[in-house]
Amino acid sequence: MSMFLDQVTIDVKAGKGGDGMVAFRREKYVPDGGPAGGDGGQGGDVILVVEEGLRTLMDFRFNRHFKAQPGENGMSKGMHGRGSENTFVKVPPGTTVRDAETGTLIGDLIENGQTLTVAKGGRGGRGNIRFASAKNPAPEIAENGEPGQERKIELELKVLADVGLVGFPSVGKSTLLSVISSARPKIGAYHFTTLVPNLGMVSTSDGRSFAAADLPGLIEGASQGVGLGTQFLRHIERTRVILHVIDMSGMEGRDPYEDYLAINKELASHNMRLMERPQIIVANKMDMPEAEENLKKFKEKIEKERTDEYADHLPIFPISGVSRKGIEPLLNATADLIDVTPEFPLYEEEIVEDTVHYGFQPEGPEFTIDRDPDATWILSGDSLEKLFQMTNFEHDESVMRFARQLRGMGIDEALRARGAKDGDIVRIGEYEFEFVE
Repeated sequence: MSMFLDQVTIDVKAGKGGDGMVAFRREKYVPDGGPAGGDGGQGGDVILVVEEGLRTLMDFRFNRHFKAQPGENGMSKGMHGRGSENTFVKVPPGTTVRDAETGTLIGDLIENGQTLTVAKGGRGGRGNIRFASAKNPAPEIAENGEPGQERKIELELKVLADVGLVGFPSVGKSTLLSVISSARPKIGAYHFTTLVPNLGMVSTSDGRSFAAADLPGLIEGASQGVGLGTQFLRHIERTRVILHVIDMSGMEGRDPYEDYLAINKELASHNMRLMERPQIIVANKMDMPEAEENLKKFKEKIEKERTDEYADHLPIFPISGVSRKGIEPLLNATADLIDVTPEFPLYEEEIVEDTVHYGFQPEGPEFTIDRDPDATWILSGDSLEKLFQMTNFEHDESVMRFARQLRGMGIDEALRARGAKDGDIVRIGEYEFEFVE
């Protein structure tokens, strides 16, 4: 099932947890005061949330980086740092979310208000209160906060057009579409016909956005009995507003009003209730010499011929696709009309995608050992690097604890098995230390 995709990759970074604190109470009769360092607060998550009014991923063109706040550090007197607010990122209904590196599907966001956490905030580090024991009543150990999860995710929206452009082939629809829409989503190659609809994302000056497609190819194709796939019909069915583009210059020797009637007849013959859609008449090529005169005649004829059902609402917007004159009022009026036009019921059931399995990929091995040309041993791995980032190297006791944790992970043995000797340099990230038997 190919559909137009509006796609964007964004970077999300959750907040790091706050650092734990090493502090002591200063009390007269307590040796060393008791430990009094509080824990750091939890870092904020980055959470996607479905916002009904959004129709496209346009907003992400200018902002692709989303960062949540770090948790507050722990303080003395046993005060814990505050956890951070989460960062919410709005997406349109129908957005599929993948991990950009692995391609794993993380979620399908459909219902208004539905949320999906795409990056988890780090835990706060524990303060030295947490490390006190009978053996060590005044520990100088505190943890740094855990780093927040950081990842690239890919958002993908299947787009159906809200606005359809109709009109004869030479009236300037393609030009108009290329002028009003800056995004160019990938367009599926439709196997049944060479008619590929042009589809563009349109953004108004006041920040609303909608998708517009060129419908005439579809309609001509359908009237010639070309087997139009259902996805095409869905495109037309989804259309809420029709922009009827008319060449007012009369350059092709045709009468704009006759064109208008002919296209409407074509729309009506499809029995897709297209004539029920509100129309806006776009009087194009107004930069041409005859256009003003023709527009005047056109308006007179329309007034005369109007039947009651169309009498109430048929706005005409004079524009020039080439010089971009009159485009902005047209787009704003179109967006206004979309806002007040209900969606038409689709004639076939929506196709439901396979259900999604949530959950993240398991992490790799706890650590890996490599050797540099200069004989330095390089340690890397998720759990190891996290441990390293959470260790506060200003306090000897914390450093000793780190050494014990490495031993506990089996790193000492692994290094020895690989032939590490006393005094060899071992590196984790930026940090170097000597290997001691």
